[in-house]
Amino acid sequence: MKYLQKLGKALMLPVSCMPVCGLLMGFGYCLCPAAMQGGEIAGLAAEIGFFLIRAGSALIDHIAWLFAVGVGIGMSKDNDGVGALAALISWLMITTLLNVETVKALIPGMAEDSSRLLAFARIDNPFTGILSGMLGAACYNRFHQVRLPDWLSFFSGKRAVAMIAGVASIAVSFVLLVVWPLLFGALTALGREIEGLGPAGAGIYAFLNRLLIPFGLHHALNNVFWFDTIGLGDLTNFWAGKTSADVSWSLGMYMSGFFPCMMFGVPGAALAMIRKARPERRKAAVGILLSSAACSFVCGVTEPFEFSFMFLSPALYAAYAALYGVVSWLTVVSGFRAGFSFSAGATDLFFSAALPAAAKTWLILPLGALSFILFYGVFHFMIGRWNLKAPGQEEAPLPAPAAASGRPGSRYAEMAEAVLRGLGGAENLQAVDHCITRLRLEVRDMGRVQDEVIRSSGASGLIHTGRNSLQIVIGTSVQFVADELKALCAGSLRGGEAAQAGAEAAGQAPATGGPVTHASGAHRMVTRQDPIFTAAGAEDDTHAFTYEIREAAGIHARPAAEMAGIMKAYDCKATVEANGKSASASSAVGLMALGAVKGTCLKCSADGPDAPRALQALRRYMEEHL
Repeated sequence: MKYLQKLGKALMLPVSCMPVCGLLMGFGYCLCPAAMQGGEIAGLAAEIGFFLIRAGSALIDHIAWLFAVGVGIGMSKDNDGVGALAALISWLMITTLLNVETVKALIPGMAEDSSRLLAFARIDNPFTGILSGMLGAACYNRFHQVRLPDWLSFFSGKRAVAMIAGVASIAVSFVLLVVWPLLFGALTALGREIEGLGPAGAGIYAFLNRLLIPFGLHHALNNVFWFDTIGLGDLTNFWAGKTSADVSWSLGMYMSGFFPCMMFGVPGAALAMIRKARPERRKAAVGILLSSAACSFVCGVTEPFEFSFMFLSPALYAAYAALYGVVSWLTVVSGFRAGFSFSAGATDLFFSAALPAAAKTWLILPLGALSFILFYGVFHFMIGRWNLKAPGQEEAPLPAPAAASGRPGSRYAEMAEAVLRGLGGAENLQAVDHCITRLRLEVRDMGRVQDEVIRSSGASGLIHTGRNSLQIVIGTSVQFVADELKALCAGSLRGGEAAQAGAEAAGQAPATGGPVTHASGAHRMVTRQDPIFTAAGAEDDTHAFTYEIREAAGIHARPAAEMAGIMKAYDCKATVEANGKSASASSAVGLMALGAVKGTCLKCSADGPDAPRALQALRRYMEEHL
């Protein structure tokens, strides 16, 4: 599940490029109606419009490339670009090895099998892009620190990733040669089955789309209906300027129903929650729900609203998903057609209205009013009838969001401070990341996390996704909160990352405890402290250990640079002594000048606040590499 959530986060990177496409093509079709109506493209305005349409279609036509590169970098450790390069290599090899001409040459009998041939004719699709991204990221995460023999050392580390990804892609291509036609057939059957249900199918799809959001699996479903994986591509065809006459279904039917729900249904549900909130907590509920409703109306981002109650009241969330299905069915029946490049908010509605497939967009007003009433009525009834949990219904008082103090960014700083208190302080925080609306955090000790304190920051929701990981729903301003949070604990995070790096290099758990996941999939917990001791006759904050080198190469350029990189992250002064010489542990040149080879006894010492942790990381590295 955690892997799927990480994949969902990675997919947000390429999806975030889609609003650019929407803006360019929306303006383009307004300036150049001839591009969709036919006729001569004449005049400066029309030429500019056509230019913008082509610029936007560059993204639509190559969405699979965006998925490959976006997932490759999003799922790589530290979001390293080498993972994206490996993903692109994988994508190019898979799509070349499995294109129709190559497959027909390898298997001449394939020319007779039109159904299997159709599968390979569509190998250039977002699904393959996602698979390539996952493969490239996996190769990077597993092999970016691989050490080859000295005569091949040029290809060690990150340089090996691209080559390994290429070899792995060949193996995957052989597997897909058999598996892809079967998978394509299953996806096609699913799509055709739902497509054959007409408006009811659109309703079922919308219901499943919302229902799968808590598990992050909605992206897989969207891939079937929105993009050209099996020949549907509701989103890509809509923004490519096509109409229903160009496809086998009513173009836009798998997007249109989201507009009334997100623009009007969510505000209606939010109003019901506010009305049913306890009087003493209504003001705080307004602070959370009003901003969530506005966000949903303007840009179609619903996560802050959904995560505020989906785990508190699963039954209420199931009803919420069902309402999407009902409204989507009504919307398709009414003939309203609109499409989104990002999500179903007022912004995308405005720009998609000029596209050829758009129809009866004025119906958003009556459909929106109906959605508002339905969502309001169902939420008001269910919360009141069964006393369901929702913002404003908690047993404990719900604090109001932090108010701005007047200086720029202070609201985000105050929110970050409250979140950090709830996380148990900077020393308990290992990693900070974010997606479009959520903070994604790794902590050292989940027992120190106080959910109520975190909610007091004004966060819309809180999800524990693993033993040491959690997500906090902030909203579209999450980037600024994440930046403030990183600034508040910059020193602690740097030290923690360095200790983690040193621990991973040594194949052990970090000094702070908690298991490290190795490439082999095994887990190991450190159950003893390294023998780092206070040096006799030294100050209390001076620590040392001795180590005898076992590797013949000793301290050459690579280990010297890696040890220096580890030590630079700690607030201490560390020294390594050998052969009557002394060098700073933070200096790669100084470490190489020691001339330490197999059998050399190293004395490592440090003094300063981070001395014990620094020497623990250094010793682990030595045990693995020296």
